[in-house]
Amino acid sequence: MPPEGELRYPSPPLTDSTTTIDDEAGWVWAQIKAEARRDAESEPALASYLYSTILSHSSLERSLSFHLGNKLCSSTLLSTLLYDLFLNTFTSDPGLRVAAVADLRAARARDPACVSFSHCLLNYKGFLACQAHRVAHKLWNQSRRPLALALHSRISDVFAVDIHPAAKIGKGILFDHATGVVIGETAVIGNNVSILHHVTLGGTGKASGDRHPKIGDGVLIGAGATILGNVKIGEGAKIGAGSVVLIDVPPRTTTVGNPARLVGGKEKPAKLEECPGESMDHTSFISDWSDYII
Repeated sequence: MPPEGELRYPSPPLTDSTTTIDDEAGWVWAQIKAEARRDAESEPALASYLYSTILSHSSLERSLSFHLGNKLCSSTLLSTLLYDLFLNTFTSDPGLRVAAVADLRAARARDPACVSFSHCLLNYKGFLACQAHRVAHKLWNQSRRPLALALHSRISDVFAVDIHPAAKIGKGILFDHATGVVIGETAVIGNNVSILHHVTLGGTGKASGDRHPKIGDGVLIGAGATILGNVKIGEGAKIGAGSVVLIDVPPRTTTVGNPARLVGGKEKPAKLEECPGESMDHTSFISDWSDYII
């Protein structure tokens, strides 16, 4: 049962072939508006804010575009210009809406501190940085690179999240806390990945070309982890907090430490049965890896 006062409606199944993109986005948008109405009634001080950012808009794309425009604007980069840029990009590419909805659902499902979809939309800087990055990435691929880099700079300034506009990011992404995340130009992140704060997906020096990590689907990367170079993190792997990874990590394994080592050893590493990027289990390996006690 949901906590008292929490709004929940029957969710359309993600795997149902009859569920369209519009059905899924429409369901999440209905949730967001219902949550905003509830919050406006319970906290009148937020009523005007909630009306302008959510309740006055007819779609998730319009609300998100308005909110990002106001978050990322400056004295010379006007909110109206950014609103038009975001809205035109979101409406011209349905894949961006699909990714935004998947990211909202990821935060709601994986983070116990995420009390509502509207809370994520309004307040989760990791979510907002990721959606703005998707637009910057689209601009980059359209050879509108000065604008992509200007947007990248604003995202870094406002959200303290530095994602190069060329980096490729899947859907169902959770940047939990997000502060200090750095993702390099040729990095690739798969679907249903969870990344904690102060994670670096970087290069190893001045080398050009394909030089950044490739993160498989369902990976969990703990806080403060550093992954350097064109290495592959296999599907469903877990990178422990504070680890420094310089070589490939096999699928469904756990690596911890500095330098990182596979739990269970290189020859027969322990295999994970669950998907850590979705379970968010950071410490299940401890009893097998360490005799550390307090």
